Amino acid sequence: MTEVVERKATNIHWHDGDVTRGDRAAMLGHKGVTLWFTGLSGSGKSTVAVAVEKALAARGVLSYRLDGDNIRHGINSNLGFSAEDRQENIRRVGEISRLFADTGVVVLSSFISPYFEDRALVRKMHEDNDLLFMEVFIDCSLEAAESRDPKGLYKKARAGEIRGFTGIDDPYEAPLQPELHLRTDQMTLEDEVEAVIKSLQERGIII
Repeated sequence: MTEVVERKATNIHWHDGDVTRGDRAAMLGHKGVTLWFTGLSGSGKSTVAVAVEKALAARGVLSYRLDGDNIRHGINSNLGFSAEDRQENIRRVGEISRLFADTGVVVLSSFISPYFEDRALVRKMHEDNDLLFMEVFIDCSLEAAESRDPKGLYKKARAGEIRGFTGIDDPYEAPLQPELHLRTDQMTLEDEVEAVIKSLQERGIII
């Protein structure tokens, strides 16, 4: 049997260009940042992100959404839902988010990302590169999320057809100190978008 040897990049160096992050911010008229929307399936992460993207576009702010399902169609199509694959899924998305934020884009990343450790890793990626990172807790009760169940996943999890489903037989570790906490079972979508825009303005990211 032929042994498969995993090869990793060696002798690599980071190359800086002459166009700075400040130059890009000046061209765009705003700073880059990653908004990391985390919460249960059905909590409203994608709904809020889509609405925020539209509101930012109306203000002339360049943003880009990274959505869990969309990412798994492409760059993460080779990953499953084991603990290791989930961790790698978030790591890759964190790196993509960091690169987008470095270009000056407002990144809207919507991922369940249920574990403290994985979200902390993404935060550190940004902080180590002096980039802004905002954890946005899209919070609602399990009952509310389950009642929505847009993909029928909770029903399948309750029936035992899906194992390791967050909120049912796998934990969700809620953020303790998120930059923004939105209760989607108590707030209107308009109020949620307004809260995000206001937070970006208060931090000087957008005017």
